[in-house]
Amino acid sequence: MAEAGTELRVKKIRDGTVIDHIKAGYGPAVLRILGVTKDFDKVLTMAMNVPSSRTGRKDIVKVEGRELARSELNKISLITPDATVNIIRDYEVRKKVRVSLPKRIQGIVRCINPNCVTNAGEPVEPTFDVVSRDPIRLRCTYCGKFLEEKEIMDQF
Repeated sequence: MAEAGTELRVKKIRDGTVIDHIKAGYGPAVLRILGVTKDFDKVLTMAMNVPSSRTGRKDIVKVEGRELARSELNKISLITPDATVNIIRDYEVRKKVRVSLPKRIQGIVRCINPNCVTNAGEPVEPTFDVVSRDPIRLRCTYCGKFLEEKEIMDQF
């Protein structure tokens, strides 16, 4: 139990989304995926480097009045595949989803090879096979070029 006056509490949200177990330091990348800019009009809370018994440290993002789309969850899984997403309704967790990194990624990131058919103006959707989960490493199914974590992060 924390000493009196040393515990900081963040207000519960009535309706919205809590993204927990974000890899420490990756909270800002999650905000970019969510499209958070200076014009963002929802109440948002982000905590970084929060102590975690499971990973040592983690980030947390809370967004009021918004539930995430599947495409946003897929993007989040690329940068922090162990995150959990809690859907909050009327102050209660109504749904808990663990993001999952699929074996194949389609249409989320682009190939960094300028000569790849996906960058040649052809109607071909960038597709990657997941080669490694930690650290994340993808291989383009068309040209074989590998994408490393930094190259993926740079696209968000």
